[in-house]
Amino acid sequence: MPPILQVPSTDGVTLALIDLGGDGRPLLFCHPTGFHGMTWAPLAEHLADVAHGWALDFRGHGDSTSPASMDFAWDGMADDVLAVIDHLGPAAAGGVRAVGHSMGGAALLLAELRRPGTVTALWLFEPIVFPPIEGMAPGNNPMGAAARRRRPWFPDRDAAYANFATKPPLDTLDPAALRAYVDHGLRPRNPHDGDGGGGGEDAVELKCSPEVEAQVFENSVSAKLFERLGDVHVPVTVAVSGDGGGPAQVGPLIADALPQGTLEHFPQLTHFGPMEDPAGMAAAIRTRLGLG
Repeated sequence: MPPILQVPSTDGVTLALIDLGGDGRPLLFCHPTGFHGMTWAPLAEHLADVAHGWALDFRGHGDSTSPASMDFAWDGMADDVLAVIDHLGPAAAGGVRAVGHSMGGAALLLAELRRPGTVTALWLFEPIVFPPIEGMAPGNNPMGAAARRRRPWFPDRDAAYANFATKPPLDTLDPAALRAYVDHGLRPRNPHDGDGGGGGEDAVELKCSPEVEAQVFENSVSAKLFERLGDVHVPVTVAVSGDGGGPAQVGPLIADALPQGTLEHFPQLTHFGPMEDPAGMAAAIRTRLGLG
């Protein structure tokens, strides 16, 4: 198990910062909604010769705490990015290179807008940065409704792995990435929680609860990030899959709106590309971020 540091953020949150190891300057990895930092470990291994990998668990995810207010506005995710970079201290002086997936990509852009020079270059896989959508307000998000329907617990970790490995959308994940998701994304379940779910001594539950995941999805609309992309003055690669989903469709618009945006296509992958092909995505990151 890699070392995990405790980093204070805003709103009383304590973040888990995972030291993924490696040689070179820091490379920060930021995960999607509902996931956690350890899902980056299989990809980071392929870059260990050229970068020292760090991955955070965002507030409400993995081993990080939730704000007492249970407010999961995405500005708080930007706070988490900045707290981690500040914690890295001299190693992050002058900015760091960073990789973000979905929500993690949006959080990195928000952090750079908040504090220009925070990063020197970004590689983002389908960041959640949508143009304004008429009628779409916080709380009106189909992804939030879907998250609330998620199964919150399993009889044991093997049952959880088998469930995810045989059902969309996680059935496309690389086995090592899925194993990391299960091993580090679930905690032992208290059989006396009183929710009527039961469960034996080996039962496990999602660390990021369906309700927290839903609230994070629903707060994506409030970020209002797309209109501000013209103020991001660092090189940004926007990578998109071929699954035809909304994040893939909007990727070209994001790249065009960024002053130094570049679009990269991976038609064989879905929205979970970094966890589907860790080696291939690491090769792309190595090239685009000029590692090694």
